[in-house]
Amino acid sequence: MPVVKSQTTVFEFGFLGFGDKAKASENIEIISESAFQYLKKLCLCDESESRFLRPRFINNCEVLQVQNYAGVLFTPDGTQIEVLPKVAKKDVNEDRAKHAQDSLLNMLKTLKSFRHLKTNNANLAKNKMPLLEVFISQFLSSVNELIKRGLRNDYVRREDNLAFLKGKLLVGKQVQHNFINKHKFYVEYDEYLQDRPVNRLIHSALKKVSGYSRSVNNQKLVQELLFAFADIPESTNIKNDFGGIKLDRGMNYYQTPLAWTRLILEGFSPLTMQGKSNAFSLLFPMEAVFESYVASVLGKQLSDGFSLKTQASSEYLVTHDGDKRFMLKPDLLLQNSYSKDKGVNACVLDTKWKLVNSSDKKNKYGLSQSDFYQMFAYGHKYLRGKGELFLIYPSHDDFQEPIEQSFDFDDDKPLRLWVVPFDISAIIDDEKRFKWPKGSCLER
Repeated sequence: MPVVKSQTTVFEFGFLGFGDKAKASENIEIISESAFQYLKKLCLCDESESRFLRPRFINNCEVLQVQNYAGVLFTPDGTQIEVLPKVAKKDVNEDRAKHAQDSLLNMLKTLKSFRHLKTNNANLAKNKMPLLEVFISQFLSSVNELIKRGLRNDYVRREDNLAFLKGKLLVGKQVQHNFINKHKFYVEYDEYLQDRPVNRLIHSALKKVSGYSRSVNNQKLVQELLFAFADIPESTNIKNDFGGIKLDRGMNYYQTPLAWTRLILEGFSPLTMQGKSNAFSLLFPMEAVFESYVASVLGKQLSDGFSLKTQASSEYLVTHDGDKRFMLKPDLLLQNSYSKDKGVNACVLDTKWKLVNSSDKKNKYGLSQSDFYQMFAYGHKYLRGKGELFLIYPSHDDFQEPIEQSFDFDDDKPLRLWVVPFDISAIIDDEKRFKWPKGSCLER
């Protein structure tokens, strides 16, 4: 396991490079040559992990551009690269990196695997911890709480050749092992121990994070916690131990440390990389994170008469030879919930993790024509060509208010589309995240 030797922070779509040419540019974050070559080789491979980096040249300098992922990258030489969302507000009075990190953590809470994140933690708010240290800190805190409440024992089946009879005598093995030593007993018995699958897994997770944390506080706490697990072996078969977990009555307090343990041992995120070098990365596709967060907030704010459906998949683009082809899956679909029109589609919403500029009308605000084609198909299939569609983008300095005029697919406006900002800042209330256009069906 590589020891973390250096740390670099880069924003989404930022550049990584090495050498004198890279140092001469303010737009390039410097990493070691060995780290650069490792990442370059990785991004040129044909595997899915190549999606998060793209080779480029800037002023005759070879660089790697981070794509729309956020999280942490590791390299075998001990370089740790923290990648943060780019949409953080450029306020000179606040730390942009801290703002971006807080926003990311706030969004991650809506992902199923990260629902136990505590972003209102006082220690988190006070200290500017790297993203990885935030995860490690919360895992260690949950294990510390677990130990305070007590590690649970379980009956463990044992076989041993003892000097006394205990449990069940295994006749076959007794003859095999004690044909001469007749004073001994080869027996099978149950012993009440802390050596149970869930405790072994937590021990393994503690050992793993101890090799990656650079925080003095985290290292101190992890050593204290490892001492409490001294009599419990590490897991030798992680898959089998996860399959053998049995949480008895009264063990609900194991849920949070177990959830962290699963993330640490099986992979923190949808995109994890583990090669021969044993270097791995914790990366989150921002489209999925943003979509999950918008859905979570919208679900809490629905007006009476509406219900929310995510990832609807009832419509197809075409029918061919009697079969439906090309499924259409909008991110969010609002349906009527009143008995009269129950289940009737009211409007379609789709999230896009892209930056648009509400004042740049000349360049179509930075909107994509392909996104409009997609929404046109949603409107005709899910709304039968009549109703309202919404494209939701993250708000930033150049996109604070919805674009005032709708985009109308027909002159008589039976089908129109609105472009809406969504504030991902961690410091505002959920009620203020959406700003609906005036005249739209969701205006409040």
